[in-house]
Amino acid sequence: MDRSYNKIEKYDLYRMTDNTTRLAVFCSGTGSNFQAIFYALKKKKLNAEIVLCLSNRSQCGAMEFARLNGIATLHLTEKQFTSFHEFAETMVWCLRAKRIDIIVLAGYMRKVPDAVVAAFPEKIINIHPALLPKFGGEGMYGMNVHSAVLDAGETESGATVHLVNEEYDKGRILLQQKVPVLPGDTPDTLAARVLECEHCLYPEALEQLLSKLHS
Repeated sequence: MDRSYNKIEKYDLYRMTDNTTRLAVFCSGTGSNFQAIFYALKKKKLNAEIVLCLSNRSQCGAMEFARLNGIATLHLTEKQFTSFHEFAETMVWCLRAKRIDIIVLAGYMRKVPDAVVAAFPEKIINIHPALLPKFGGEGMYGMNVHSAVLDAGETESGATVHLVNEEYDKGRILLQQKVPVLPGDTPDTLAARVLECEHCLYPEALEQLLSKLHS
């Protein structure tokens, strides 16, 4: 078994005050929403900090961004374990070891294990590139979502920030923002417009969640 999950890169783990909300960001790709949240936290001087980037891909853009900005990284996949149960329990252990308060999904292309959802009830958030409850569920990610919106003849799409539970895209909605579907749109052009919306909406939703936690 590959024990590389034990090698969480450490960058001054406990330099923050006890009341600082500790965030873990789960990513699989370039991490553009990760970066949007990272810079928003700094600009708004919120009482939170990203202390871990977890990914199923060791060399993705999000992991590189984390390393460049002094954020601990963790490459964790099912293939490193003999059972899914061991994988899920190890993920919980690592998150607790880092004293994580909130998990932020930012392009994480895996279903979060039920054991993690149970360990962090209503403390996991995700952003979906459509107006839930439409165009959600298993298989509805990336260009699949935007293609489905266009095929359905929708006149608007957008982004939804929601809590994560055991079902795909079924958690309580926290915030939504609409964007128009324009004549001649392709999945690529619609995706670009929705992504721009996501970069503003996700930090706003996180700020609201943090405000409730600190009130």
